[in-house]
Amino acid sequence: MEYHGKNFGEKILSNIAKVIVGKEQTSRLLLTALLADGHVLLEDVPGTGKTKLAKTLAKSISADFSRIQFTPDLLPSDITGLNVYDRQKNEFVLRKGPVFTNILLADEINRATPRTQAGLLECMEERQVTIDGESYVPGNPFFVIATQNPVETAGTFPLPEAQMDRFTMRLSMGLPDREEELAILDKYMDREPLLELESVLTLAELARAKEEISRVFVHKCIREYMVDIVEGTRKGEETVMGVSPRGNLALLRCAKAYAWLDGRDYCIPDDIMALAVPVLAHRIVLGYGSDSTDAGKKLVERILAATPVPTEDFER
Repeated sequence: MEYHGKNFGEKILSNIAKVIVGKEQTSRLLLTALLADGHVLLEDVPGTGKTKLAKTLAKSISADFSRIQFTPDLLPSDITGLNVYDRQKNEFVLRKGPVFTNILLADEINRATPRTQAGLLECMEERQVTIDGESYVPGNPFFVIATQNPVETAGTFPLPEAQMDRFTMRLSMGLPDREEELAILDKYMDREPLLELESVLTLAELARAKEEISRVFVHKCIREYMVDIVEGTRKGEETVMGVSPRGNLALLRCAKAYAWLDGRDYCIPDDIMALAVPVLAHRIVLGYGSDSTDAGKKLVERILAATPVPTEDFER
């Protein structure tokens, strides 16, 4: 392959590591979602580096970046933009909202009302924005990184199942261990690494990478393995709603990107095992109105343990 995925990944991830201490797997999964044309929900307690990780990835790429701080009084037009009457031109002029970008950070998305949250739905799924009957392309690429705090519930609006399904992955930063905490203090002792960070990837390189990823081979036995896992999420008595075909397609795209980042032009079962929980768990509904994050994760892990792993030759 002309552009080696492993070198590509190491270049981006090493740049992210200049700002983010540890969290290599989270960074790798975030990059995987970007390459798979998906979107990511970063969910964790305050202060774990969710926003900083999103900014670091955006700054590593020569792309447009916008940030929306979601609040209860935010309106859909604050996200998408609106037509404003221009007296001098005697006509309505489009004032574009922050979705007209390449990487969009939707900070604390669960603080906005469901109506405003829905303003992102069309952008995320259809890659278009409709304003007064006219459709516009928000950006190419268009990658949404949303953050939310799962602990604080006062003044928040839980994301509906329809919107959760739009997110390719649901990731958690987690708290650092002792060594990582010390490394953070050392790194930030007398400077702010994010301010010094430079981009290491162009949009042309990103487009070329996606083209190569589209050619990654997925053996029939791997596809059958994916279907077995997804079907397992739909069969349990405790399951109200299992993973949809959209979720399985997301798993396919992510598996191809994950394999490419590992320097392979074919997928193996380990790719599916690494991605099943972040890609599938948040799409499972075990009871309406209840947060089943941990329960969905445990269900996927049980299905993985019970599903026979293919052992064929996975190359072409």
